[in-house]
Amino acid sequence: MIKLTFCLHRLPHLSREAFQKYWFENHAPLVKKHSGVLAIRRYVQMHSATHELNAVIRAGRNAPEMYDGVAELWWDSFETLSAASGTPEGQAAGLELLEDERKFIDLHRSPLWFGEEKAIVG
Repeated sequence: MIKLTFCLHRLPHLSREAFQKYWFENHAPLVKKHSGVLAIRRYVQMHSATHELNAVIRAGRNAPEMYDGVAELWWDSFETLSAASGTPEGQAAGLELLEDERKFIDLHRSPLWFGEEKAIVG
């Protein structure tokens, strides 16, 4: 399995709550709608919590601002992903997802990458 990890910052005009609401209520169903044509095996959203402990752990490490959330998507292989996204239907689905992301994600500040998990515990 390969995984795409997408660390998300919201657009400046959105509150964290508005960002997370749109992401969960609007974007998630769109990903689900296209999961078959894009051969997505799993999609998970991790919403950052508004809690005072976040400030404490960031300060203790002199860490940068936290993300508003992290999206994780899994595919069977790079070949599976390439084959699915290379079809006309896959390209149209990818474009629709990107256009929706532009409505709530600050794409220039939101890194993403492919990787493979190395389980240590669990």
